[in-house]
Amino acid sequence: MDLIRSFWRKHRKKILVTTTCLGSGYLLYKLYNAHTRSLADLERELAEERHNDAIIKTQMKAHFENIQMIADVTTLPHALRRLSSRIAEEIHVSGVMETLSKGKGTLVPSEKLYLWNELKILSFTRMVLSLWSVTMLSLYIRVQVNVLGRHLYIDTARGLTTSHLLEELDLIDREEEKKFLTSADYLATNGMPSLISDMKRAVKEVLKGKQLKDVLTTRTLEETVIRILDVFMSKGSPHHWVDYLMMAQDTTMSPRDTTTSVLSSDDVAVSKLHHLINETREVLTSTEFTNVAEISLKSCTVALVEEMEKQTGLAAGMQLAKLLPQIEKTIPEISAVPDENRFLQLIRDLPEVQLFFTLLYSNMPLQFTKLPN
Repeated sequence: MDLIRSFWRKHRKKILVTTTCLGSGYLLYKLYNAHTRSLADLERELAEERHNDAIIKTQMKAHFENIQMIADVTTLPHALRRLSSRIAEEIHVSGVMETLSKGKGTLVPSEKLYLWNELKILSFTRMVLSLWSVTMLSLYIRVQVNVLGRHLYIDTARGLTTSHLLEELDLIDREEEKKFLTSADYLATNGMPSLISDMKRAVKEVLKGKQLKDVLTTRTLEETVIRILDVFMSKGSPHHWVDYLMMAQDTTMSPRDTTTSVLSSDDVAVSKLHHLINETREVLTSTEFTNVAEISLKSCTVALVEEMEKQTGLAAGMQLAKLLPQIEKTIPEISAVPDENRFLQLIRDLPEVQLFFTLLYSNMPLQFTKLPN
């Protein structure tokens, strides 16, 4: 025992230092192992996240392409048929042309002049109205399907594994989804009377100084159409033209009470429809959409004038009176079915349009209203 005590007294410091070092080393070893395991776990999690992100991006790209196809193949053809029929019903150009044809030799000069001036206003109104309606309707429908498609995808992906298929879920009531998409018919059913009236007013303002004997060239016709569009778009309150495309915001669509009680399933469906409509309106009134619409209208105007130039030799100049029948022959091409419509293809291929809808679907700005959970 004395020997142990003597040994302890002589080597106490060394023993304490050695023990401390051994303990510290063991502790550091344990910490290092724990840190190594944490790093390994973190690397596995990051690898899984990257893998999942890649899957999600692939699925989103496929879903995005699918909803663009839905717009072109299903929604747009139906809306275009209704639109072209309604324009033909409301603007009776053929009746004026028939009266002029049958009245040759019997109409007094004042009557003939009146009818020709009426034909001038009606032909340009129908042409510019068709151009504006088809362009804006195609953009509007694409906004609709992108807004709806993005919400469906995000709501589906929220809390689900990637093994679930989008087709297996029905997060937004089918009836409400149908109501939202069929609202594209609003232009043909409700918005047309005021649209025709306002477009005709713009046409009269721009054409008031143009006589039937005036010679129009490719350039002057293009300038005239663009001027009519500018006058039309700039009249009234900012973004007044949105009211031709969709119903005004209706507060009665909101759920009856969102603060004092739990929403019923019907209220949730109505609330989602309300938010989809409001979000679509916010997109349409955004600066970005206005820019895309202006670029699309200008491009379609150039294409329209080029088409008339090929058919009439407009480059050399043509009297306005002789140009009017040619306008009528060209108008059906504006509202042709998507597969045969060069104007719709032109809009789809514009880089600005493609970028706008890619960003709308994949990275919608935060100021756009979000659907309730």
